[in-house]
Amino acid sequence: MNELLTLVPNNSLMTATPEEGRHLAVKMVRLVIKFTQPDEKKRESLRAVYAYDPMLLIAVSQIVATEFATIAAANNYQHTD
Repeated sequence: MNELLTLVPNNSLMTATPEEGRHLAVKMVRLVIKFTQPDEKKRESLRAVYAYDPMLLIAVSQIVATEFATIAAANNYQHTD
């Protein structure tokens, strides 16, 4: 594994807006995938597998949601109806 890869950009979960928090969540998930599978060619070949599998795409969305929940908690985002 690539021990030098930064998994939390700027070493901070703080963002100015919830929209920035969502972007950070997506970026963090992409970094974890890169960390887990550092071989770019292998990652590219796997895209063909998950691109057509709705359950795998949903799984990615769930991971992003989990990362965003962590970011939201760090930023004290308030849920309002």
